[in-house]
Amino acid sequence: MGGAEKAEKSGTGRDEGGAEGAPGAGERHARWLLVVALTVQFLVSLDMSVVNVALPDIRSDLGFGGDGLLWVVNAYALAFGGLLMLGGRLADLAGPRRVLTAGLVLFGIASLAGGLAWSPGSLVAARAVQGVGAAALAPVAFALITLAFPAGPARSRALGLWGMAGAAGGAVGVLAGGVLTDATGWRSVMLVNVPIVAFALAAAARTGPVGGGRRAGARLDVAGALLVTAGTTLLVLGLVRTSDHGWSSATTLASLGAAVILLAAFVAVELRTASPLLRPGLLKGRPVLTANLFCLLLASAQFGAFYFVSLHMQLVLGFGPTAAGFAFLPFCVGVVAGSILATRAVAVLGLRRLMTVGATLAALGMAWFAATATVDGGFLVSILGPSLLCSFGIGLCFVPLGTAATTDVAPGETGMASGLLNSSRQVGGSLGLAVLVTVAAQVTGGSTGLTELSSGYEAAFWAAAGLLALAALAAYVLLPAERKAAGGRPVADGPVAAEQEGDASAAR
Repeated sequence: MGGAEKAEKSGTGRDEGGAEGAPGAGERHARWLLVVALTVQFLVSLDMSVVNVALPDIRSDLGFGGDGLLWVVNAYALAFGGLLMLGGRLADLAGPRRVLTAGLVLFGIASLAGGLAWSPGSLVAARAVQGVGAAALAPVAFALITLAFPAGPARSRALGLWGMAGAAGGAVGVLAGGVLTDATGWRSVMLVNVPIVAFALAAAARTGPVGGGRRAGARLDVAGALLVTAGTTLLVLGLVRTSDHGWSSATTLASLGAAVILLAAFVAVELRTASPLLRPGLLKGRPVLTANLFCLLLASAQFGAFYFVSLHMQLVLGFGPTAAGFAFLPFCVGVVAGSILATRAVAVLGLRRLMTVGATLAALGMAWFAATATVDGGFLVSILGPSLLCSFGIGLCFVPLGTAATTDVAPGETGMASGLLNSSRQVGGSLGLAVLVTVAAQVTGGSTGLTELSSGYEAAFWAAAGLLALAALAAYVLLPAERKAAGGRPVADGPVAAEQEGDASAAR
């Protein structure tokens, strides 16, 4: 095997000038690439939740009125969700390093501008630019792992850490939002990103190249990019505004209807273009299709649960912002424990069984939340127990989910596959939150009494448990059946067999 082939397989063996790295350099570069990927995943997840606790202080300081405060959250979600597919494809065409650097710089500048914001409009604009940067960074973080680590135990461990980083970012975001706002004011929840970005840039400078640079003759599918960006943005916009306008309002129906039309046009364009933003054949593989459906359902339940667990603790159980933030830490612990176990369990159970078991445990944990969502509930039974069970199940899913999402994906399409998976996650989160808010509102009937609120949250938790049960069913039914390999270990028939056999050999 020649040097170029080695570099392509490892993603770290050759620098952009073509010189071979020194002995051990590839392994060192891979470690730094992992540090960068985990930092980026932590950063993107952190900013999805860190501002929530600070919203009341932001309102009073900058003078937000009416529903304007919602756009501090929605501006980030819209830009992030709408541009994920474009960000993933740009990483394939321009090279992950260029997109990574540009995304980090943009995110850092936007965070600094947000921390110095002087008006509602300036803060919303900064949050939107943060979302643009995040849309470039999230697909690259996942693609770096799949490019830098060959299929097998090394990639499984890296994917486990990737899942942990995302969970840690979400949990730390809730905690840090409360602590920083109480200690130094709301501006610190924006400025805290700047040193994290600086660290990621410094770490990226220590890595070798990965995935190559700009592809010669490659062209961006401009029409597809415009259609999918506009369609996904309108879809997320319609979903996040259902809590204010309802599902049957003209605003919601117009947004969702326009989104369907634009996304249908996107599919038509992708079927005809020579260099598609999303190659339709990518979804013909059952592992990739199942991974994206599973991710959509998992995110629908997880994002909504975070929202309602926070409300239940603060509005029903009487937790303060900082106490509620600390109460989320067990969720992070459960995800870490599940991800660690999954790196070994995937070689024993296989993708199908591990995803099914993980989603089932998560569904049982969510049902536990529902069964104990009462006015007189306590931390140990109503929060700690279900948090650990639900998060442990979710943690079990990350390694097989990441593996399935990139099965049989060519190195030049890893950004495409990553952008698709992240889009499924973002759209799933927005869809789940919209559905669960509607479910809770139907039960509470607009009442703010503690009994009515807890009943509404209970209904939302039961709905989330149902979504997770559907995810478990999808994994069991749609993923390829597994056969017994040497030593009695399960190995999937078809394209995932080689990777699982590599995992099984290492486990032995």
